[in-house]
Amino acid sequence: MSSPPQAFAPAQTILDLGEAFFDPVSPASFPQATLRFRNDRWAARVGLADLDDAAWIDHFARFMPLPGSLPQPLALRYHGHQFRVYNPDIGDGRGFLFAQLHDDQRRLLDLGTKGSGQTPYSRFGDGRLTLKGGVREILATEMLEALGVETSKTFSLIETGEALDRGDEPSPTRSSVLVRLSHGHIRIGTFQRLAYFGDTDNLGRLSDYVLRHYYGETSGDPVRLLDLVVDRTARLAGQYMAAGFVHGVLNSDNINVTGESFDYGPWRFVPRWDAGFTAAYFDHAGLYAFGRQAEAIHWDVYQLATCLRLLVEAEPLIEVMERFAPRYREALAAAMLWRLGVKPGTDDAALVEAIERGLAASQVDVAGFFHQSFGGEIPEALGPAFAEARGMLLGYRPRKARAPFWQGPTCSLLIEEVESLWSAIAERDDWSALHAKIAQIHALGAALAD
Repeated sequence: MSSPPQAFAPAQTILDLGEAFFDPVSPASFPQATLRFRNDRWAARVGLADLDDAAWIDHFARFMPLPGSLPQPLALRYHGHQFRVYNPDIGDGRGFLFAQLHDDQRRLLDLGTKGSGQTPYSRFGDGRLTLKGGVREILATEMLEALGVETSKTFSLIETGEALDRGDEPSPTRSSVLVRLSHGHIRIGTFQRLAYFGDTDNLGRLSDYVLRHYYGETSGDPVRLLDLVVDRTARLAGQYMAAGFVHGVLNSDNINVTGESFDYGPWRFVPRWDAGFTAAYFDHAGLYAFGRQAEAIHWDVYQLATCLRLLVEAEPLIEVMERFAPRYREALAAAMLWRLGVKPGTDDAALVEAIERGLAASQVDVAGFFHQSFGGEIPEALGPAFAEARGMLLGYRPRKARAPFWQGPTCSLLIEEVESLWSAIAERDDWSALHAKIAQIHALGAALAD
C-alpha cells in the first residue's frame, strides 16, 4: 500500500527572530518567464508536486506567496570573512528568503532565491543571475546529491529574458532566476554580524533559534551549538573530499550552520587527486584549494566560536574546536567507504590514506577510480600504486550488490563537459544534453544509494 502524498506544510519561523535579522524586499519584475527546470522529486517531498507550470512560474518567477508561508520576501542580514578579510557590507544582495516549509521528515526548510533582484545589500550589483550560472548550479547540486554530499537542492530555474553584461563570460548573456531548497539560510556570517555590533541579546536569540529549529534541541547552550556545527561541518569537509569536489569560495558567509553546502559559483570536480587544485581563477594563493578545504571550513567555524565567546567562557569552546580534526578524519573515511560501496572495517583511516596515496601517485581519473572499484575491488589495470589499498580491501565487505550501472560508462562532471552542456544551450537552445546528463546523474545516485 503506497503512502499518501506529502501535504504542503508551510512555516514562518524566521519571523520569530524579529526585524533585526532581515529586511522585507520586493522581487524584480522580469520581461519573460520560461521554465527551464523544476525539481519534481523534491517538490513531491515538500507538498508542491501538484503545482502546474503556470502556478510554478507564478510562485518562483513572480514570487506570489505560498499559502501560509512568508507574506513577503526577506533579504537576510549577515557579514562575513571573504578570503579571510572581514566585510561588514554584505548580506542578501541578489537573493532573498521566499518561503519556509517542512519536508516529509518534518525538517524545517527554506526556499531561497538567486537572481531575484536588488536588495539593500546589492551595492553596485544588478541583483541578477546569468542563465549559465543557473545551469551550473543545477549540475553542482544534482551531482553532489548523488554523491552523498549534504547540499542544497536546485528547486527551480526560470529564464527571465534580460541581457546581462558580465566581465568573466561573453556578454550580453541570458538571465535567469533560481530557487534553492535548503536546510536553512543561517550562516556563520549571520552570527558574525551580531558579534560585530556587540548585540548579545540577538546573538543568544539566534543561538536558541538554530538549536531549536534545525537541531531539535531544547537547550539554548551555545557550547552545544558549536559542537553540533563542528560535527556537521567536519562531515561536509569529508564529503567534499570523497566527492572530489572543490567549492571554490568557502567564505564564512557561505558556511551554513546546519553543515549543508550551498551557493555554487566557480566550483569544479577534480580530474586528478591534486591537493593544490583550485576552482576559482581569483584564488591566487590557493586558500580554498581541494586539499585545504577542511582547513578553510575549520577556520570559518573558529569565527563562529569567536562570536559565541560573547555568550560563554572560552575554555569549553576551545575544547569543542579541537574535535574538528578527528571528526573530519572520521567523516572522510565514512564518505570514502560509502562511495567505494563497502562496509566499515577495522582500520578505515589507514585504508583511506592508502587510497589517497594511490590516487596521488597514479594520477588516474578520480571518478573513474571509484566507478571501476565500486564494491571494494580495485582493478589491476589501475596500476601498482594501489597495491597497498588493494590488499587492505580484501578484508572489507560490499555494502550492496553491484548494480549493472557499474558496468557502463563513468558518470563524471569535469569542466569540459559542463562547458559543452552550456554551449549546446547558448548556441542552439538545445537542452537535451543537459536533461540526459541529469538522468545519468540520477542513475549514479540510485546505484550509490543505500
